[in-house]
Amino acid sequence: MTDSPSASSLIIGGAASSPRAPLPTLPPLALYIHIPWCVRKCPYCDFNSHTASPVLPEQEYVDALLADLDQDLHAVYGREISSIFFGGGTPSLFSAEALGRLLEGVEQRIPFAHDIEITLEANPGTFEQEKFVAYRKLGINRLSIGIQSFQQEKLKALGRIHNGDEAVRAAGMARQAGFDNFNLDLMHGLPDQSLDDALSDLRQAIALNPTHISWYQLTLEPNTVFWNQPPVLPEDDTLWDIQEAGQALLAEHGYAQYEVSAYAQAGRPARHNLNYWSFGDFIGIGAGAHGKLSHPDGRIVRTWKTRLPKDYLNPAKSFQAGEKALTNDEMPFEFLMNALRLTAGVESHLYPERTGLSLESLAEGRAAAEQSGLLQVEPSRLAATERGQLFLNDLLQQFLN
Repeated sequence: MTDSPSASSLIIGGAASSPRAPLPTLPPLALYIHIPWCVRKCPYCDFNSHTASPVLPEQEYVDALLADLDQDLHAVYGREISSIFFGGGTPSLFSAEALGRLLEGVEQRIPFAHDIEITLEANPGTFEQEKFVAYRKLGINRLSIGIQSFQQEKLKALGRIHNGDEAVRAAGMARQAGFDNFNLDLMHGLPDQSLDDALSDLRQAIALNPTHISWYQLTLEPNTVFWNQPPVLPEDDTLWDIQEAGQALLAEHGYAQYEVSAYAQAGRPARHNLNYWSFGDFIGIGAGAHGKLSHPDGRIVRTWKTRLPKDYLNPAKSFQAGEKALTNDEMPFEFLMNALRLTAGVESHLYPERTGLSLESLAEGRAAAEQSGLLQVEPSRLAATERGQLFLNDLLQQFLN
């Protein structure tokens, strides 16, 4: 990448923008590793995932991941990694040997924080007790288990390969393997789901005592089977009842909502995700992975990698598919679409610290959002009101230039 103009002379839309100051300190740095294969593609899934062949190219893919990371190292020299997240796809399809070689290679290149959080996504259908004991010995210290529902008819409608009993056993096996910190992923608003159905799923999840629950509404996304062949989803009134009753049930059992769809026991929010929402930095390696890196001169650059595994593994093709330096005009929306997902928002000073821009650059949108009752009137914080959390897209529109 060629050097960008100095921050004080950036040109946007043909006119000089307001100056962007050098960043006083760089934000925490995380690493996202994408493993794109699944046993079967779910009909609702719009992630970059692909049906696995009988034999996965583990060694070749680990080699490619480390080579991909090598090309990003120049931008993070001297920094350490605070968290790692293996996402997919289904990362737990990979053997402990392959993941161990990968983690060893990463640590040789970038130092790990002493209290690093390393999360692996897994599905109940891929749980093997021996494998998960080995994962824990590698230093992976957090699991995110894709349950979605415990009810067989709902799992069948979602195209999941596990059943409810396997989902329950997976949580117990995670704990037996030494994981005292794990998340359960659960959906609501499923085809033909009633309020009782949704609360039954939540009660079962809570009974398994995970440290974290991701509870989010099924949405129909473009380029999915469900988008082209939409199932019958609950009416809006039922969805609202599920949301209200579910949030009350989670709070009653000590799961505090700290983000739009994230609930955690005390002291157990996902540190990797908190880094995203507070506009931290992250390297993204793997097919289709995205990254965001800040530079001391004030430049903030988003990157994205080649999506198709066959292209990513092709040595004749580049790992990086594109990059974009954020402009000053884009910065308010980019920062707030992350920060305002947090129920408590962020302290106002984080905006100039993470963007290099003054709070004045938010003044017009902030005043309009406060007047409309979507943003809290609180000089020391940037936080949505309860109404703003419900209408987050409307709130963010106030900060689009």
